[in-house]
Amino acid sequence: MSLFSKLFGKQQTTQNEEETTMTKLNIGIVLGSTREGRLSPQVGNWVKELADQRGDANYTIIDIADYKLPLLGEAGTDASGAAAWSEAIAAQDGFVFIAQEYNHSITGSLKNALDYLRAEWNDKAAGIVSYGSVGGARAAEHLRGILGELSVADVRVHPALSLFTDFENGAELKAAPVQEASVNQMLDQVIPWATALKSVRLKTVNA
Repeated sequence: MSLFSKLFGKQQTTQNEEETTMTKLNIGIVLGSTREGRLSPQVGNWVKELADQRGDANYTIIDIADYKLPLLGEAGTDASGAAAWSEAIAAQDGFVFIAQEYNHSITGSLKNALDYLRAEWNDKAAGIVSYGSVGGARAAEHLRGILGELSVADVRVHPALSLFTDFENGAELKAAPVQEASVNQMLDQVIPWATALKSVRLKTVNA
């Protein structure tokens, strides 16, 4: 390689790396419930408001209820939303899952939506915000196992909202200030992990 190529080739690589670094990440806030009377839209909007104040990524609400996703593999059903679901998830560099606890686990709709895809989830980062009578802790632990199988790196910090202390009458979100701090601490971990894993995906594509 000539001296000219070495000098300017390296400069071009550095410029490309800087452009990649400067591009904001896309982080999807996934609403994990489709049930009537669900609280997940409140929680998701609250997380988005806090996240948008940071200015470190493009945060988007992704509502499973907006996609036609019948039980995976069920005969005679309309799964026309699968392609749009795939596109929405593929466009993200990381996620925040809003997980509510039903019967000591996540909702069937969230599990089903996760099962619909595989490659679209791979090598991305995620945080979990859960809620329930015990903060949705058991749902979050189940979700971590599923995310691991999908090669999603979930971060340690985990805001857990109690239906008794963070919701007024169990229906209106009134999160304690400590929960706001917890959301930011979670995102402080999600963003660098998502950045690192984006570089892993780019290397895989360019290999």
